[in-house]
Amino acid sequence: MKPACVNWNYPTAVKVGPGRIAELPDWCKSLGMKRPLLVTDPGLAGMPMVAAARAACEAAGLPCGLFHHIKGNPTGANVDDGVRALRDGRHDGVIAFGGGSALDAAKAIALMAGQARPLWDFEDVGDNYLRVNVDGMVPVVAVPTTAGTGSEVGRASVITDEAAHVKRIIFHARMLPAVVILDPELTTGLPAKLTAATGMDALSHNLEAYSSPFYHPMAVGIAVEGMRLIKDYLPRAVNDGKDLEARQQMLVASAMGATAFQRGLGAMHALAHPLGALYDAHHGMLNAILMPYVLRANESAIDDRIVALARYLNLPSASFKGFMDWVLGLRESIGIPHKLADIGIEAHEARRVGEMAVVDGSAGSNPIAFDAAGYAAIFESAVQGRL
Repeated sequence: MKPACVNWNYPTAVKVGPGRIAELPDWCKSLGMKRPLLVTDPGLAGMPMVAAARAACEAAGLPCGLFHHIKGNPTGANVDDGVRALRDGRHDGVIAFGGGSALDAAKAIALMAGQARPLWDFEDVGDNYLRVNVDGMVPVVAVPTTAGTGSEVGRASVITDEAAHVKRIIFHARMLPAVVILDPELTTGLPAKLTAATGMDALSHNLEAYSSPFYHPMAVGIAVEGMRLIKDYLPRAVNDGKDLEARQQMLVASAMGATAFQRGLGAMHALAHPLGALYDAHHGMLNAILMPYVLRANESAIDDRIVALARYLNLPSASFKGFMDWVLGLRESIGIPHKLADIGIEAHEARRVGEMAVVDGSAGSNPIAFDAAGYAAIFESAVQGRL
């Protein structure tokens, strides 16, 4: 089945369908860009799709720079270097092109383009967002090449503070890209392992938003349907990377997860953030491994909600156990390791991880307010594979 090409205007202008990347120069021009900077990661920088995007901009009279010095967990130094490249090249807009790391870095670079304060002054704490000089920001067109973070429809970036060994969330409402292009043809070359890890990241966003105790019925509806799409299409995308329908539906489910988590995230992310900072591990893989252990820890608070979700997903058993069995079966079928020890993370830092998790911004919307010892216990269970 050939995917549809459609335009949506929620939560921003979203252009969906195969081949929509051809419209990139037009959308850059619509935002007033004359010299965009394409921000991507080192793995994509030399790929034909990046060369083609830049060539299309050049042909349309838009000289297009390239910045790709971004780590898998982007750092404050990466953002500073990107801002320097943007200013030196006299660029007036950003094309955020790639996976979550590139998109997060690109949005932070666009935010910082004309700021006088340092990056960490805009951490999502209290009313720090009021410090932003909005006139100093430049517009962003976001082009995701993975279906996981949904950063293309997010109003924040997760950036690692290497000096403090923590991930910080940089936030401003205007960080939401003005135009998003969801072109499934750009994701067909993603390896099965990364398709699986990023897809489980999308599931974690939808699931944690759904499980949050805060009142936001619209987010709940989006999250539930996002999880149905993942159930139906993630195995297909992993098994056949050129399945355009599956690729497009996963891009949509990823964007839905990031839209839904305005309701909040939870313990998966509260743990994944410090683990990513300490071990430089892939964020999606961390969430994928942590998922069943956090579900088990939250069971007493979310049992009724999970039963309703299992019923909507048409699982064989509309029960907490039925949902857990589905999660475990999905992980196994797409090659996700069962425990953190399988990716080289051991429990000797449990106390530190617990202390970092309890103060992470995502902890505040977990269904149960775990203390540091509680987070350390979940982490240790995930290391050992103990459910």
